[in-house]
Amino acid sequence: MSQLTFSPPSPWTVTDITQYLRQMLEKDSQLQDLWVEGEVSNLSRPSSGHLYFTLKDEGASLRCVMWRSTLARQQFIPSDGEAIRVHGLISIYPPSGQYQLYADVFHRLGEGALYLEFLQLKAKLEAEGLFELERKRPIPRWPQQLGVVTSATGAAIRDILNTLARRYPLVRVIISPAAVQGSEAPESIATALESLNASARPDVILVSRGGGSLEDLSAFNTEQVARAIIASAAPVITGIGHETDFTIADFVADLRAPTPTAAAEMATPDQAELRVALQENQNRLNGSMKAYLETVRWRVDSLKQSLKYNAPVIKIRYGRQQIDELSRRSETALAHRFRLKRTHLQGLHQNLLSLNPKAILQRGYAVVTQASGALVRQVGQVRPGEDLQVHVSDGGFGVRVRDTQTD
Repeated sequence: MSQLTFSPPSPWTVTDITQYLRQMLEKDSQLQDLWVEGEVSNLSRPSSGHLYFTLKDEGASLRCVMWRSTLARQQFIPSDGEAIRVHGLISIYPPSGQYQLYADVFHRLGEGALYLEFLQLKAKLEAEGLFELERKRPIPRWPQQLGVVTSATGAAIRDILNTLARRYPLVRVIISPAAVQGSEAPESIATALESLNASARPDVILVSRGGGSLEDLSAFNTEQVARAIIASAAPVITGIGHETDFTIADFVADLRAPTPTAAAEMATPDQAELRVALQENQNRLNGSMKAYLETVRWRVDSLKQSLKYNAPVIKIRYGRQQIDELSRRSETALAHRFRLKRTHLQGLHQNLLSLNPKAILQRGYAVVTQASGALVRQVGQVRPGEDLQVHVSDGGFGVRVRDTQTD
């Protein structure tokens, strides 16, 4: 019979236990998506930008951390002693073996319902495609009329007017006052937008207010205000709260600015930039005019040369030269023709001379005529005893026919 041996189990390392507990916590779905309420204490934000704090109540405390990138998206940063609600997940930080809450959202107590309504409305309008970039309208570069929807007594309107006076005093500002906080604010903002579009027809509209809590900004998270911005005939720029504040109005607007001052800057050009643009346009205009004048000058010179070569006096000179040339040709042709005629006449003259009866008589020939004057050409024309007249080169004499002979 064999003897049983007993071996103690292998010991756990501290790391093993920590990893095991961490895996257990991260496998628990309830601990990976939970809201925790408590009072903030030991709040610190080192140079890394991460936020460390403790949530506590009467019975316990919970270490919490929020990373810098997540913190940048929050509506506000809590302070020591403030009661808040935090969303996040539970895990263990191995170096200290301490469990802690990795936070991703927090807001003041009482804002939970508002935030839930915000998320629900955001999802609804996003599903309708109202946040799409394709429906966003461009902001005019040189607005002539600018509408402002905000409180007439708040700091936002002062910031906007000061910015516009500094950047672009040429723009005409039309203020449509509205309540920006309280139960009547959504209706007031929607009415102010509608009134601006109906009466003033501005080139662009600013919808603004200063910073505040989620409850303070609740008017801009309503469907009524969102629909009014979408229905605006003029493009809308929102400048609501601080840089970290995002509202439904920002999502549906044509352009979102982080602050009211930034909204005024985005809506208008800087007059210094305008001066530069005007100078550039002036330089281009001067260059264009110079080039145009050079072209016109060249065309004028070309026309002058063309007129010079086609002027009537030039044509007259050319005509005179042609006349002279034709005259010389005519004279030459006539002289040649005269020479030909003269030669021909001389030939005819010689022919006439050769046919002149006197010339024939001078060669020893004579012309015989009857008493009637008829020219004797044949022997048979005369009879013996007939008197005839004989003509020679220097005169004539009478003869009588004794007899006739024929060849």
